[in-house]
Amino acid sequence: MKIIKKLFNYYLLMIVIFFIGRLALFIWQFSRLKNSDSSIWLTFIYGLKMDTMLSAMLLVIPLLVLTLAPSNLKKIANSFLKLYFVAIISLIIYIEFATFPFFAQYDVRPNYKFVEYLAYPKEVIGMILADYKLPLFLAISAIVIFIILYLKKFSNSFIEILNTPLKKRVIWFLPIALILFIAIRSSFGHRPANISDAMYSNNRILNEVTKNSLYSIGYAIYSNKNSSAKVAKLYGKMNPKEALERVKKRLKIEGSEFNSTSPFSRLEKSHFKTNKKRNLVIFLQESLGYQFISPKITPNLIKLQKEGIWFNNTYSNGTRSVRGIAGVTSGFLAVPGKGVVKRNKSQSGFFTFASLLKPLGYHSMFIYGGEARFDNMRSWFLGNGFDEIIEQKDYKNPHFVANWGVSDEDLVKMANRKFNKLYSSGKPFAALMFSSSNHSPFDIPNDKVKPIIPNKNCVENAVHYADFAIGKFFELAKKSPYYKDTIFVVVADHNVRVYGDDVVPVNMFHIPALIIADGIDSKIYKKATSQPDILATALDLLGKDFKYPILGKSIFSDKKADINLLQFNQNYALKVKEKVAVIVPKQEPQTYIYKNKHLIKTKHDKELEKDALAFITTLNYLYDKQKFK
Repeated sequence: MKIIKKLFNYYLLMIVIFFIGRLALFIWQFSRLKNSDSSIWLTFIYGLKMDTMLSAMLLVIPLLVLTLAPSNLKKIANSFLKLYFVAIISLIIYIEFATFPFFAQYDVRPNYKFVEYLAYPKEVIGMILADYKLPLFLAISAIVIFIILYLKKFSNSFIEILNTPLKKRVIWFLPIALILFIAIRSSFGHRPANISDAMYSNNRILNEVTKNSLYSIGYAIYSNKNSSAKVAKLYGKMNPKEALERVKKRLKIEGSEFNSTSPFSRLEKSHFKTNKKRNLVIFLQESLGYQFISPKITPNLIKLQKEGIWFNNTYSNGTRSVRGIAGVTSGFLAVPGKGVVKRNKSQSGFFTFASLLKPLGYHSMFIYGGEARFDNMRSWFLGNGFDEIIEQKDYKNPHFVANWGVSDEDLVKMANRKFNKLYSSGKPFAALMFSSSNHSPFDIPNDKVKPIIPNKNCVENAVHYADFAIGKFFELAKKSPYYKDTIFVVVADHNVRVYGDDVVPVNMFHIPALIIADGIDSKIYKKATSQPDILATALDLLGKDFKYPILGKSIFSDKKADINLLQFNQNYALKVKEKVAVIVPKQEPQTYIYKNKHLIKTKHDKELEKDALAFITTLNYLYDKQKFK
């Protein structure tokens, strides 16, 4: 009985910490919980279930030690258990504190992003010290207080149990193990409970409150290792051949046969035939949401609208830079799990505009102000046709260096020098420029623009500076001879912070896009476009017929589809005009109408819901079988 009492006391300690964290999150987000189809108070019941599942998992090791450790090893076992609980409870406290700044940034509890960023300690530490000093101080203080009290009060708390003869302790193993097994499984059905059990409401924020942050991180790490079988378990099963045919039909792409090396590869004839080898420059903007486009914050983009094609209804693939990079360089959509930029099977032989243009003699570049190792970009670009990587170490005496690299102004000056040199040598070029100034902690030069909000590092000021750099780039380019022979694209990778109460906050995927080229008429394109559509349009303007697998079409094609696929964490939304099918892991698909920037549930559109599953299946199939070439 002493073993049960001891483990139960630690269970209660963990449950109390989780409850306090959930209650604080509940109070903080209370105003967003009202529009729900379920009782908001059930969050504490379902939340207790999530907390119990995790707590039971964490008690398995102590159970093994307390019931199976030989008596002659009691001192070692006692020390191990003390250290184990110090580490586990400290981790729980830290994660509960970390939940709040993470939620403020991403509008979800910590998930796979939380772990991915740990691979880049320099950038992350700088961001934490700049933006999250108070939460960090509170977390460390709470952990220190806990450790002092724990070691003072429970210095030999397990010795009494470990002094009990092994044969008396071992008989408790099976009954307690059974209890923990039931708690971990938390279901007597065919399948054990998982994180989807927290999603009991149509209010996304209420579901996030219900989750357990540490469990969410662990589940995300597990589910991110997506094989085809795991994708089927998460979203549903569909024959890949049927899936590809459905996607082709939705995108209005004929493509090749199912068994070909690249099923979506087809010949696209240019609407702007020319013998010239026009250059291509894509200026990818970090975290530039459409809501920031205004004469006050983005005066240069407002001015440039009148000089090219302005896309006022473009949506990003996802919420991470790697999704945007894949969209504008390869025309790929958001594959389940990690983005293709970070995956092993796409590090070579994956289609990009660089590999497309290489046979025509183009020199291709990735120009970045930070370290190209971030998000595995260096490996992906060099492995897929790009000839040159320019990163932070290549800038001599930059004007300003921020947490994420040199300033956007340094970036555009470097790019302009490179383009002039290549053009003067007669070498056609294609480049992806990637800005970084508009990223938390939003540290920008203080001598270039008048701040929107004085004396503050904030997104409005960072966007204003990013817009200044865009203006500076075009100012320099217009004075250069390469300008008249270049297609320029300005497009965002994703919004700065994708948040909202909807299961997929569609409005927060809205991003700006602009194409400027000598000789094209300025206009506003109002139909829906994706990042692959923007790439296809830019290639169309190069004036050559191209064979490629891009999952989008030029806006000059009469077969351009009014469609977007959006990924929000593990959720997918297939938007066809104003109707949206949403797929959430291990739940029944739902159909919505997108109206007034919100999703309104409507009757099931079974075909649209099947097509949403078809996109997920197809993207996973194309990556897994290496058929995007």
